[in-house]
Amino acid sequence: MQIHIGTAIRDELRRQGQTNAWLAEQIGITPRALQKIFNKASIDTEQLAAICHALDADLFRLYSDNLTQP
Repeated sequence: MQIHIGTAIRDELRRQGQTNAWLAEQIGITPRALQKIFNKASIDTEQLAAICHALDADLFRLYSDNLTQP
């Protein structure tokens, strides 16, 4: 199963009703840089950890859950 982390981040942000500007501020980047993250299939783990912390969501779970799938 292919995971597109940028899409997962955007979906979680929308699910929580937060804005791009809010998340960008939380993780110390510009909204434009965040938009680029949404287009990426993979990102640095430190950056993903910061996003998970800001969203209070375990997006790493998408990868670990995939390990147990045949």
